[in-house]
Amino acid sequence: MEIVYPPVVGLAKTLFRVLDLKIQVDGAHHIPAAGGAVLASNHVSYLDFIFCGFGAQPADRLVRFMAKKSVFDHRVSGPLMRGMRHIPVDRKAGNAAFHEAETALRNGEVVGVFPEATISESFTVKKLKSGAARLAQEAAVPLIPMAVWGPHRLWTKGRKKELTKRHVPVIIKIGEPIPTGDATTTEATTTELHRRLTRLLDEAQAAYPDQPSGPDDRWWLPAHLGGTAPRPEDVGDPARLEA
Repeated sequence: MEIVYPPVVGLAKTLFRVLDLKIQVDGAHHIPAAGGAVLASNHVSYLDFIFCGFGAQPADRLVRFMAKKSVFDHRVSGPLMRGMRHIPVDRKAGNAAFHEAETALRNGEVVGVFPEATISESFTVKKLKSGAARLAQEAAVPLIPMAVWGPHRLWTKGRKKELTKRHVPVIIKIGEPIPTGDATTTEATTTELHRRLTRLLDEAQAAYPDQPSGPDDRWWLPAHLGGTAPRPEDVGDPARLEA
């Protein structure tokens, strides 16, 4: 029985309305109505899990996100994260989190993963960890790519929070499941996931209705679109060049 998650979802939707966030979800039909699935998203902000979870709402699914253990240790966020049955990841004991996530998948849950493992400062898709592909393969469930664009304007790494900023558009794009059969290696699946995430993110950025208000507001655009975000190679991640 879900006691904590539905009220949190309701509160988030109320805040979205109050702030008049323009949220667009494309491709939610790719999320199965029942059964396990790995939802793998790019990572541009500290709020991504909220919007990725919102993207699964048309399919009436609650997503169990894998998140850093420190979030669960916090006196405010910890009880909420545990109440929503998200999955803590202790990097010193990563196998425990993997097995917990695999069990959740086999029990028919949707598990959310950010395979970049950290926020991309270049606002492009970083090199991916292989955990999302391995989870989907081990649990024999669909691997579903998702791209989110816009929440970084509210709160991202190295920028001041603007959680009360109004009228910010957010685009959430969900792609077709990636095959993860026995004939496909984890490395090949991870490479394909990177390609799909990059394509979805490119599509979201191209469709985004807002433009920077001036030179000082170009920070939220990636360099290849004329923004002032650092280039991937300048933050030690040339993945954009290989995609």
